[in-house]
Amino acid sequence: MDIPRFHLAFPVRDLAEARAFYGDLLGCPEGRSSDEWVDFDFYGHQIVAHLSPDEVGHRATNVVDSHDVPVRHFGAILTLPQWEALAEKLKAAGTAFLIEPNIRFKGQPGEQATMFFLDPSGNALEFKAFARDEMVFAK
Repeated sequence: MDIPRFHLAFPVRDLAEARAFYGDLLGCPEGRSSDEWVDFDFYGHQIVAHLSPDEVGHRATNVVDSHDVPVRHFGAILTLPQWEALAEKLKAAGTAFLIEPNIRFKGQPGEQATMFFLDPSGNALEFKAFARDEMVFAK
C-alpha cells in the first residue's frame, strides 16, 4: 500500500456472526483468531472483532446532509465501481440500510456516493466513493 494501514478493534456479540458478515458477505479475508477475537483484512487494513456483547451497537446520530448518521461508525472509501458492486451485493442479500445507497453533497465539494448499514452486532458501517481522490478532503 502507498499509505499507512490502520488498525481498528471493535466489539461484537458473536464471532460466528462476525465471520459470516465480514468474511462471507463483505469478502474480508480472515487472519489470526482466538476464542475471543478474529482479525480481518478490511480492504488492506486490519480490523479486529473482539467478543464483548455488552459494548455493541450504535447509540447516537448527527444530521449530515439531511440524514441521521450514526456518530460511531467505520468503513472504507472504495472506487465507484467497487461501491456500486457492493451496494448491489448488499441489496441482493436483503441488507437493511440505515441510509440507502445515495449521492451526498450533490454538486458540492466532497460529493460522494455513500451508504450506511449495521453489522449483526449493531456496529454502524459506512462505505463511500468519490469521483476523484482529491474530493475526499475537499472543503
